[in-house]
Amino acid sequence: MGAKHDADKELTDLKNALSRTGRMTKALEARFAPGSVSVVDDSARHAGHAGAQPGGETHYRVRIVSDAFAGLSRLARQRLVNELLSQEFQTGLHALSLDLKTEAEAQRI
Repeated sequence: MGAKHDADKELTDLKNALSRTGRMTKALEARFAPGSVSVVDDSARHAGHAGAQPGGETHYRVRIVSDAFAGLSRLARQRLVNELLSQEFQTGLHALSLDLKTEAEAQRI
């Protein structure tokens, strides 16, 4: 099981690295050291809308729980994420729906 499992994991990691979802997840994890992060390609729900492309990878829902957001306004948090993902916006990312909370804020819900 060891070698096969390692090969399967490497293939999965490679596929994720090549996808916008994988690149975004890695960047967000590296920058915000989140307790949790979720990056969901929501493009299918936006077919026919501005910025939608065949094949998707244009519209995403992102949820991050990280204490890196402590003391920052909602707008400042969104700016940090948008700046981090600026290369993705330049290569076809059109829209993000962001839910950005600290650990304490996430516990209150």
